[in-house]
Amino acid sequence: MSGPSTWKIDSSHTNVGFAVRHLMVSTVRGRFTGVSGTLVLNREHPANSHIDVLVEIASVDTDNEMRDNHLKSGDFFDAEKYPHMTFVSTKVDSAGGDHYHVHGDLTIKGVTRPVVLDAEVTGFNRSPYGFNVVGFEAKTKINRTDFGLGWNAALETGGVVVSEEVRITLDIEAREETA
Repeated sequence: MSGPSTWKIDSSHTNVGFAVRHLMVSTVRGRFTGVSGTLVLNREHPANSHIDVLVEIASVDTDNEMRDNHLKSGDFFDAEKYPHMTFVSTKVDSAGGDHYHVHGDLTIKGVTRPVVLDAEVTGFNRSPYGFNVVGFEAKTKINRTDFGLGWNAALETGGVVVSEEVRITLDIEAREETA
């Protein structure tokens, strides 16, 4: 492969997950199933690569309908007013081998903040259906209150119901676009 190539995220083989502390003692995990986006990859010059991801807030899934509805409400994401969150890369730095630091702007609930994804290219392959695929894994941490996701309640023993720190993981598979 030479020069840049364009890839579309395969939502059926992509996971955007998150984890938060609950009651200061356990971890609650969830994911978003509605994910789309485009990657422009330049393997010879990774700094010339770009990623653009759109996540549908209404697709949040924590295996608990009541919690999912609370997350979609104005207390958290306000999915009716802000139906999407986005990540748009601004810079890609090599971290050695197949590892990269992907700098970008994350927008949640109308608030945009810079974040850095620690990413790894997990491989390139050709599917048995005749198209090229690429895989990535990435992770980052954010403070949810920086994005207006401020609902919480204090515990009488100290601490809060939901941690401010959110650990985000991405497992992305993308399909190369052909002319």
